[in-house]
Amino acid sequence: MGRASKGRDVAAATPVVILVRPQLGENIGMAARAMLNCGLSTLRLVAPRDGWPNEKAQRTASGADIVLEKAEVFDSVGEAVADLERVIATTARNRELAQRIVTPRQAAADMRGWIGQGERVGILFGPERTGLENDDMVHADTALNIPLNPQFSSLNMAQAVLLVAYEWITAGDATPPSRMADHATRPATKEELQSLFDHLERALDQSGFLRNKEMRPSMVLNLRALLQRAEMTEQEARTFHGVIKFLSKSKHEE
Repeated sequence: MGRASKGRDVAAATPVVILVRPQLGENIGMAARAMLNCGLSTLRLVAPRDGWPNEKAQRTASGADIVLEKAEVFDSVGEAVADLERVIATTARNRELAQRIVTPRQAAADMRGWIGQGERVGILFGPERTGLENDDMVHADTALNIPLNPQFSSLNMAQAVLLVAYEWITAGDATPPSRMADHATRPATKEELQSLFDHLERALDQSGFLRNKEMRPSMVLNLRALLQRAEMTEQEARTFHGVIKFLSKSKHEE
């Protein structure tokens, strides 16, 4: 079967995904798709039940062919992790082994740190029906547990790969948590918002909406606060000017 490479290549910059005794070709394909979605491409298979290559895996990979084409097959977990310095094993159950247990988020941070130090890292995922056995777990220095509903925490292999791979990519992602859509114009300046509010206030005075002198100050302040919270773009402010102008004109024509 395959032999783990000793060389330091581009793939060393990302974790190796190791599927241990996978039973369904479909799950291998979906795992490959999840990997490529999240920037991972190094896949190793330990004793796949239906052999390799697998037509069902290719069908469900949905274009992630590069992952399957480069996949290596091994007879045992020991052989699959031989060239790695760090190994994380996913598990949903408590084990007799005394191991450090981390969440996917912490595992992602750890892996980026290890890889940054030049270490090769792998993640073990167990077979769909039974998960990893203790004989598999002893090859790992860290256990990974995905916090899910304790009454129903079962995941198939591909789902587990996606969750862990997603944490990996987000740990290195600099995308701001909130931003305007790419097609949107720039945010309106405070001067533009003030101009818009002055226009609105004049229109409301002319329409008689602000005729109650006692209520007017609080109504004006609330409307001003509403416009500030709206986080308008420059284009939206100009559109709102047009709406006010049209409504004012229509009122005068009645």
